[in-house]
Amino acid sequence: QVQLVESGGGLVQPGGSLRLSCAASGRTFINNFVGWFRQAPGTEPEFVAGISCSRGSIYYQDSVKGRFTISRDNAKNKVYLQMNNLKPEDTDVYYCAARGSGSSTNYSRLTSYAYWGQGTQVVVSS
Repeated sequence: QVQLVESGGGLVQPGGSLRLSCAASGRTFINNFVGWFRQAPGTEPEFVAGISCSRGSIYYQDSVKGRFTISRDNAKNKVYLQMNNLKPEDTDVYYCAARGSGSSTNYSRLTSYAYWGQGTQVVVSS
């Protein structure tokens, strides 16, 4: 059983930065594709970024390209989301999710992720 715990959310002004962390326990991330999603109230989670932990292949939603960076530390069994130049529209609950394999096929499909964290709130406001 994999447990994922996100941290690093908070309140930040527009243009500011935050770094989200996703820590896994129960098994290693090394062979799993891991994604970050975000969700506004009343909507489905949307894909933000994903990383194939074994190969390092990386994918981003178009709206965050150039501002967000996903990375991983296999030794610490963690995945990070560095978020720069934050905008009010980035305000959401952010979730870390892991697949049961390293496949990146259909990486934005919610149902392809077997494990989810509890989420961390990000608020971008002046």
